[in-house]
Amino acid sequence: MLTIKNYAAIDIGSNAVRLLIANIFEQEGQEPIFKKRSLVRVPIRLGADVFLGAKISDKNIQRMLDTMTAFRLLMNSHNIEHYRACATSAMREASNGAEIAKLIHQKAKIKIDIIDGNDEAAIIAATDLHSLIKSDKNYLYVDVGGGSTEFTFYAKGHTIDSQSFKLGTVRILDENLDIDMWESVENWIKKVTKPYTKIELIGSGGNINHIYKSSGKTIGKPLSYFYLSSYYQMLQTLSFEERITQLNMNVDRADVIIPATKIYLSAMKWSRSSKIFVPKIGLADGVVKSLYNEIKARDLKINTN
Repeated sequence: MLTIKNYAAIDIGSNAVRLLIANIFEQEGQEPIFKKRSLVRVPIRLGADVFLGAKISDKNIQRMLDTMTAFRLLMNSHNIEHYRACATSAMREASNGAEIAKLIHQKAKIKIDIIDGNDEAAIIAATDLHSLIKSDKNYLYVDVGGGSTEFTFYAKGHTIDSQSFKLGTVRILDENLDIDMWESVENWIKKVTKPYTKIELIGSGGNINHIYKSSGKTIGKPLSYFYLSSYYQMLQTLSFEERITQLNMNVDRADVIIPATKIYLSAMKWSRSSKIFVPKIGLADGVVKSLYNEIKARDLKINTN
């Protein structure tokens, strides 16, 4: 017998806010199947407020409230059984972040969890990431966001170290980086990867997904350092308008894609990696799976008591 469950995840990032609707198919004796049903993305760019002015503006508070109200209606329409909303660096660093979360809970009936970088990395680890990691290889996982980048190093199938840095695309564009941030990231990557050879990157985030899709690569095949470097150089020769019209980019992608590509290239260089895999996973996927596992464990505990 097949059981179908409807879950949702809301990812409130520094560049955009996303609602993922997912179906979960359960059959007795088999692993559940997770299938994306709908993804709605709204480019509010909270980081542009927070990284320069330390708080979210009145205009974007209203946009957030409108968006969350719309997300609540969409979740009702999709008969969502369980959801989780997670906010990352912009809401975390905003002086009025907690206040806005409370307002949204009151007005839109959506509870927001403001999480830190370690929580973010753990949630993403709940995705299919581990199915990609082979026990005889070493990987540096890089998740680039608007406000921060999460790094996790895996060796022989085990997590060796994980670190979140305030190195995000919106933060770079706003010139709001700590003066030694690039050096700090370089030192950490070199230190954690130094004892290992044959390191491969795994990249996630909207920008690397866009690059991968435009490459025409067969799903599962990596991008080479040479390809990514050439793409980066090409991006720099085009104006903002040309990146939109010639490369078919969204307005809120056409600027952040350059600093994002620089982060991936730097991570490849510092880890001595020649290729990057792009499995198209993200925080929202991890939220759905971690929430599902949490509820299954809770139900199992109740049934066994």
